Amino acid sequence: MVITGPQRYKLGKFVKNLEQHRGRHTELVTVYIPQGYDINKINTHLAQEQGTATNIKSKNTRDNVIAALEKIIQHLKLFKQTPGNGLGVFAGNISEKEGQQDYQVWSIEPPVPIQIRLYRCDKEFVLDPLRDMLETKEIYGLVVMDRREANIALLKGKTIIELSKSKSNVPGKTRAGGQSAPRFERLREGAAKDFYKKIGRMMKDEFLENKNLKGIIVGGPGPTKHDFVEGNYITDQVKKKIIAVKDLGYTGSFGLQELLDKSQDVLADEEVADEKKSMQRFFDLLNKEPNKVSYGMKEVEQNLKMGVVEVLLLSEDLEEEEITKMEDIAKQFDSEIKMISTETREGVQLRELGKVAAVLRYEVA
Repeated sequence: MVITGPQRYKLGKFVKNLEQHRGRHTELVTVYIPQGYDINKINTHLAQEQGTATNIKSKNTRDNVIAALEKIIQHLKLFKQTPGNGLGVFAGNISEKEGQQDYQVWSIEPPVPIQIRLYRCDKEFVLDPLRDMLETKEIYGLVVMDRREANIALLKGKTIIELSKSKSNVPGKTRAGGQSAPRFERLREGAAKDFYKKIGRMMKDEFLENKNLKGIIVGGPGPTKHDFVEGNYITDQVKKKIIAVKDLGYTGSFGLQELLDKSQDVLADEEVADEKKSMQRFFDLLNKEPNKVSYGMKEVEQNLKMGVVEVLLLSEDLEEEEITKMEDIAKQFDSEIKMISTETREGVQLRELGKVAAVLRYEVA
């Protein structure tokens, strides 16, 4: 399941808020309820934990844990059943002054299903399951090759999924007795070209029909990778997806990991480039076909409700309530939603235009 820009923004803001809070002892309570799990069983378990907490020696810690558990138990009574993607609930005394109480409770149904069941008291809230959801999950193709071997893999977030590999029939540099040097070199070059063609076919099989593929990164030792990429071995539709070629010291599984390590700059730039591309399209249309775009909250919301918005552009500077409102309308009409940061010149321009803009499906006078 792919997290939309607004969902990522809201989840990130939620996590950032909870990261600020620290308990003096193990008194901040985290509960994760997986999708499909009986919420009543969780409440029964938490009531039992309240009884166990009476054994905590420190009075302050004991009182804080029992009160936090009570906050969560009362909060869970608001739900008739566990939400579709599960639920994360967090509670504790967040007062910065020793001896004072400020008990708060937060909950979130995340944009992707929770798979774990967890109850924990700690000095900080357990947020790693939510942080994992924020990791970029775009898919990239990885190709590591030289004249001896080739490995093809997918990159999902930070996970490398190896798909296929092949070894070549290119002879080594030592020629058999009786063969002339030119003839032997021709044999080596012919075998290398056959291997490059085979890698090209492997790439086509693995990548061509993958609609979620954002780009392909090729790497390997020496000049071989450039001969392969620049030659006529890869079908045009696949070659267009190549976004970088990296110099590596290894091939095989080690090479794939090295390619990932050396491509962090490319992957970060790709995310920014996607934002810039979306904004550039808006500005080009604003200049050439102004009736195919709109901007400003009132005008864009009106076009959203008419169902004419193709792409909705939302600045991260918007209030969360405004983002949620616009996202809810956009979903009704299958409008694509893009969250735009203010770290680029285009993002700053969007903020100055009213923080909201849209590319329309057709001209609106």
